Amino acid sequence: MTQEEKLAIQERIIDVLKTVYDPEIPVNIYDLGMIYKIDVDDKGNLDMDMTFTSPSCPAADFIFEDVRTKVESVEGIKSANINLVFDPIWDQSMMSEEAKVELGFD
Repeated sequence: MTQEEKLAIQERIIDVLKTVYDPEIPVNIYDLGMIYKIDVDDKGNLDMDMTFTSPSCPAADFIFEDVRTKVESVEGIKSANINLVFDPIWDQSMMSEEAKVELGFD
């Protein structure tokens, strides 16, 4: 797989991640900064690190399964290993400028 093909797959992954929302927050998880790593290898295997805004997020199971289902459906992905991490701990500085504006932090 070429570097261009990997980048195209990563862009498609980002596009689907932007359709995943925490039910309590009107901003997608990608713009919230909850995705720490997206790595696609030459065989189409995805290794991704994500977090939640809080370790005790009541919607964690729903969000995690929504992410898994959507990234596994991306063309070019053969398998997806999604790691739930809490290091570093998420904070508001990780949000995109658009998310900060949407949530009134700017």
